[in-house]
Amino acid sequence: MVLVNNRLQLGLIGLGKMGGGLAEQAIDKGIKVVAHSKHRHPDIEVEGVHVADDDASFAGMLKTPRVIYLSLPAGPTIDSVLGELTPHLSKGDVVMDGGNSYYLDSIQREKEMAGKGIYFLDCGTSGGVIGARTGACFMVGGPRKGFDIVEPVLKDLAVMGGVLYTGEPGTGHFVKLVHNGIEFGMNQSIGEGVELLRHSGFNLDIEKIFENWSHGSVIRSWLIELMAQGLKEQDLDGIPAYVEDTGEVNWLVQDAIDRELYIPVISLSIMELFASRGSGLDTRKAIAMLRHGYGRHPFGKDVKIAKERETSRITKI
Repeated sequence: MVLVNNRLQLGLIGLGKMGGGLAEQAIDKGIKVVAHSKHRHPDIEVEGVHVADDDASFAGMLKTPRVIYLSLPAGPTIDSVLGELTPHLSKGDVVMDGGNSYYLDSIQREKEMAGKGIYFLDCGTSGGVIGARTGACFMVGGPRKGFDIVEPVLKDLAVMGGVLYTGEPGTGHFVKLVHNGIEFGMNQSIGEGVELLRHSGFNLDIEKIFENWSHGSVIRSWLIELMAQGLKEQDLDGIPAYVEDTGEVNWLVQDAIDRELYIPVISLSIMELFASRGSGLDTRKAIAMLRHGYGRHPFGKDVKIAKERETSRITKI
């Protein structure tokens, strides 16, 4: 346990939406926070965070063994920060990657950091911006001795039962990757539910339906609650259909292909994101062109064909 004057301490690199929320939560809970970030969170210093200007002063403001949490984008940024920070660390210090890094990258980074006597943990973090501020969920892979050092800090920053040691290096980020795949599948299912409700032919109050589902239903969840809240605050017709993401679930689908694992729902959820970005539009245009070529089916809407689609089957579902 890392204590400074009987206080836990945390080094934090990255003060964006997630890092800033974690810092504010830590301060509220009496954890001393030393931060280093190129993009400072508004008002973060007045909230009690000690902000260092460089890696040397950042490391110098933390007592050993240091506990450092990286709240940074996955990819080269992590390696760049580790390369600049490591010369200022000591053996036995712990660095957690709290982002959505690819688990094989985390395995490689752990090997490199272990060679320098530093514990590297892949710390899958869930709960979104709200969770960062009020209580997150952590899935942590890496050396057990390193986890034992950071566990008290993580437990303070997590909801009850929200800290799990997943095992060997890479497992934390792998578990978080599977979590994100499940999240995508659930998002797709909820979105399709909205589609069905809006085009049911009934005069339904969809906001109240999702509010109802948030209380005791089998599908109650935070995502259902977020949908209810979103429908209350915004007009769905004014939301762009374009859906962006950082691409990590693509890795999961590729891994599943390599292992010949059957995950159709998660795979389809990725395809739906692609369709929203325009790639699906060319597919649909090509199909329309083919249908026109072999059957002279019209381009675009056709009232007569639409009516035939409605009336051609006698037995209804």
